[in-house]
Amino acid sequence: MSAIRRFIRKLEVDHPEGLSHTELFLNNDDLRPVPLQNRTWKHWNFIAFWVADCFNINTWMIVSSMVTGGLSWWQAWICVWLGYGFVAPFIVLNARPGAIHHITFPVVARTSFGLWGSLWCTFNRGAMACIWYGVQASIGGSCVLVLLRSMWPSVYNIPNHLPESAGITTRDFMCFFLFWFISLPAIWFPIHKIRHLFTAKAIFAPTAGIVFFIWAIVKAKGVGPIVRQPSTIHGSELGWKMVVSLMSCISNMATLVVNAPDFASRASTPSAAVLPQLFSVPIGFSLVSFLGIIVSSSSSVIYGEAVWSPIDLLDKFLDPDPTTGKGPNGATRFGVWFIAASFILAQLGTNISANSVSAGCDLTALFPRFINIRRGGYIAAIVGLAMCPWNLLKDSNSFTSYLSAYSVFLSSIAGVMITEYWLIRRGHYRVSDLYTARRDGWYFYFYGINLRAYAAYLSGILINVVGFAGAVARDVPLPAKRIYQMSFFTGFGVSALIYISLNYFFPTPGSWQKFDEVDESEFVDTEREKAGKSGSEEEGSVDGDEKIKDKAHDSQEKVEIKAV
Repeated sequence: MSAIRRFIRKLEVDHPEGLSHTELFLNNDDLRPVPLQNRTWKHWNFIAFWVADCFNINTWMIVSSMVTGGLSWWQAWICVWLGYGFVAPFIVLNARPGAIHHITFPVVARTSFGLWGSLWCTFNRGAMACIWYGVQASIGGSCVLVLLRSMWPSVYNIPNHLPESAGITTRDFMCFFLFWFISLPAIWFPIHKIRHLFTAKAIFAPTAGIVFFIWAIVKAKGVGPIVRQPSTIHGSELGWKMVVSLMSCISNMATLVVNAPDFASRASTPSAAVLPQLFSVPIGFSLVSFLGIIVSSSSSVIYGEAVWSPIDLLDKFLDPDPTTGKGPNGATRFGVWFIAASFILAQLGTNISANSVSAGCDLTALFPRFINIRRGGYIAAIVGLAMCPWNLLKDSNSFTSYLSAYSVFLSSIAGVMITEYWLIRRGHYRVSDLYTARRDGWYFYFYGINLRAYAAYLSGILINVVGFAGAVARDVPLPAKRIYQMSFFTGFGVSALIYISLNYFFPTPGSWQKFDEVDESEFVDTEREKAGKSGSEEEGSVDGDEKIKDKAHDSQEKVEIKAV
């Protein structure tokens, strides 16, 4: 038995000594507030993060599906501006507790759903992050295929040894696995250090996008033929298609709305997570989507058919000329190689930011004794490999249907979390109660579960259930379909309204106070702060000015606490 105990001890991650079994389930280094030396994300880091995140194939696919679905280029762009403009405030609102108290999404969720009730939400978000990791890796595999073809055209001749039921060929699976494999080293680095990856992506990915944009216009012989293409649908069908397109943009960001505290917890000052995110999201995604709209529309002019995947369109640039039969010249092959390589970097950065880190934070909360963010990221990679993600990307309809279904669950979680911080608790926290199962703690609720939050969460899901059945080929009433088509707003709105009502009639300790963003427990992680001082001296990860700002902010918070 002693050998087994020693083996189990070796598997455990770092955590404070002397914790009970219950406390071990609530606590480890990645769950406690981020120490001072790791709060390195400044204003420009958040801007670079969103500039980097918006440049990915997924963004192009969403807007391309609008064009292939019948919208004109300007109608699609209006949907993009509205969609990402609506979702940005939700990101900022949910990021706030992370920026103020330096805690991640699984810990923030404890404040609204309870110490143990938050585990379902965390599992839900973590499972979706693992699935989405596989989807993004599958798209990255397509980029690898185009890159390899630009260097060795014979890669297309690799024989297939997989059955048709696999849904993928040997060649495509090889490319998927290559992307999956080269992503593994990036998972190793902690959150406060991977900001450099986003800086590199923010340089190369936009450059490649602009090159692709100009190239497509040149091949289409100017922008005139592209912008003159009218919409192919009209009337109410057009109106609801624009609503669905707008909601697909919001659904694309639902995951980042929920896990907004993960990166905000590394903010050097709370303000760093406000304006940079509020403006970078709609501007960045709208500009990138404009490139995607024009590139996708150009495919109809160049090839006579709408190509919704930018990677498929880029791959067509390598096809032989139909009139002469000659293959592409060296300049064309290099151009395709550069764009494909940049898109690979873009997909890698997106997969780390939106999925690997999120899954790591979530799985840490589920098994804090044995899993940290790094190990959780590798688990997400394994699940993403095993779930055959290429089946979700066979066509634009299945892709957007998946996004809508994904949004139903997350919007209800976001509705409860945002309402809890801004309207129910009004900024008041007891951080120490997030790491102990004392019955008199604010977040113990009913045996660790906040029944009010779950009633609101289920209500937000139930209003969309009938419409969801209609989305999977069931015959349902038209109003139910319309409600489902606006699933993020209906789920968020219903869950928020129910949660406010239940808390009004059944208030919880610490609720309905005057708004003031304070930690009433004055929680200080002494051991980590001491360790952080020596670590920061060696690494130099935080400059002197930033430390002064953080100390000034912490001092201001303590003064506010005393005043309360």
